[in-house]
Amino acid sequence: MIKIRRKKSGITTEMLINTIWISTFLALILTIPALGIFLGIYFTTSNLVVGAVVGFGVHFVTLIFSDRISKRLTEILS
Repeated sequence: MIKIRRKKSGITTEMLINTIWISTFLALILTIPALGIFLGIYFTTSNLVVGAVVGFGVHFVTLIFSDRISKRLTEILS
């Protein structure tokens, strides 16, 4: 017979809510600038390819700094 021992986790509801807010803000920070630049270029120049390339570029640059952004958000919201 196998006994599975459950580990007590120290996750409080405050920590869970804080994690959800940080994740939401991080998702907004990573997507809205790239999407705004993509749509701005697309609607002003009617060039889908240039808008997509610049938008993806901005998105990946923000992904590079996502660890720093996440740490800063954690400091602010804690």
